[in-house]
Amino acid sequence: MNLNIILIPRQKLIDAFQASPCAMHQTDVMELSVITKPELLKKIENSTNNSCYNAPLIFMINTKKDSQFGERDASVAAENVMVEAADLGLGSVYVMGGVFALNKFPELQKELGMDEGYETTVLLPIGYPADKEQVEDRSNRYKVVRK
Repeated sequence: MNLNIILIPRQKLIDAFQASPCAMHQTDVMELSVITKPELLKKIENSTNNSCYNAPLIFMINTKKDSQFGERDASVAAENVMVEAADLGLGSVYVMGGVFALNKFPELQKELGMDEGYETTVLLPIGYPADKEQVEDRSNRYKVVRK
């Protein structure tokens, strides 16, 4: 058993997911699979060309295929989870390339808890950062216009 899984406060991350806003209060267009079983984590890594960094926890956010706002709702929910993860001293990453790969494996998605009619929109690998000492300065990443 991976001890990192035990140490990660999953419920706080799930609560952050549940607290995220959604368009037009359409709460039935998004679902979350919380993956911690080592054999399932390995299947995800194998199916996504190791895009989840061997994280001990993966949040798989799925949205209805015909949802007008599903992608945006999933992104907002992912940000909520990532902010909570950072507050808890965890590392996380918003994975897109792995999503495209994972959507080619509907049998695996079903095994991971995804309902029919949904597609994976965001993968969020979560864990403890390998190198806590190397923090990137992001204070001037984007242009900001003040008027």
